[in-house]
Amino acid sequence: MFEGRRVDLTPSTRVEQVYPSIDLLPDNQLKFYVHFSASMSRGEAWRHIHLLDQTGAPVELPFLEVDQELWDREYKRLTVLFDPGRIKRGLVPLADAGPAIEDGKQYTLVIDRDWLDGRGAPLAAGFRKPFRVGPADRTPPDTAQWRLTAPRAGTSDALVVSFPKPMDYALLMRLLDVSGAGGWIAGVATVGRQETEWRFVPVEPWKAGAYNLVADTALEDLAGNRIGRAFDVDTFERVTEHLSSKTVSLPFHAR
Repeated sequence: MFEGRRVDLTPSTRVEQVYPSIDLLPDNQLKFYVHFSASMSRGEAWRHIHLLDQTGAPVELPFLEVDQELWDREYKRLTVLFDPGRIKRGLVPLADAGPAIEDGKQYTLVIDRDWLDGRGAPLAAGFRKPFRVGPADRTPPDTAQWRLTAPRAGTSDALVVSFPKPMDYALLMRLLDVSGAGGWIAGVATVGRQETEWRFVPVEPWKAGAYNLVADTALEDLAGNRIGRAFDVDTFERVTEHLSSKTVSLPFHAR
């Protein structure tokens, strides 16, 4: 009798991290990133992700439940968007249903243990992220307020960039680069201090000279505000693009 290859369905996949990692979020928070330790099944997200209010009751439809779930290529990171209609002022969903989360209240993001991974096994454990909500943030990130700590020439010290408020984790990993006289600098970037710090370690030691931190203006804070432009623009205001360039360069020197 032929027996097919057996698949190990012992639960082992876990939620490794949810970003933002900070537990105080603005009441116009735009998204969560849920990171899993292994590939997950698709088409099940909205049955297994919940938002509870401070009484433990489910918040009704807080997220934008799109059929095409927003996974990375490995199906290990899911982007969960709050319904923008309940964030932007002047829109019908906000007027009818109210905001999904409110300033001064507490909530818990819950991920069910019975969500199946890519093998068909349930998660090794459920996940809960309690958080508090503060006032809305409608101020675009200002690169003039970023603090750069330059590395020393001849070392592989990190270039450290500190932000006055938490930024979008996934975009920090994609939209910041370092350039020098010879072009782009190869290196490894990491994000820390609850998404208020970006560190860049070069593959080769820094040479003495001038460099630039290059930021794509699509970089967002937690509320979706981009460099030079707020996400939550009142419908009666005229939206204008203040930056003609798609990038902003911040100079620094290695000495």
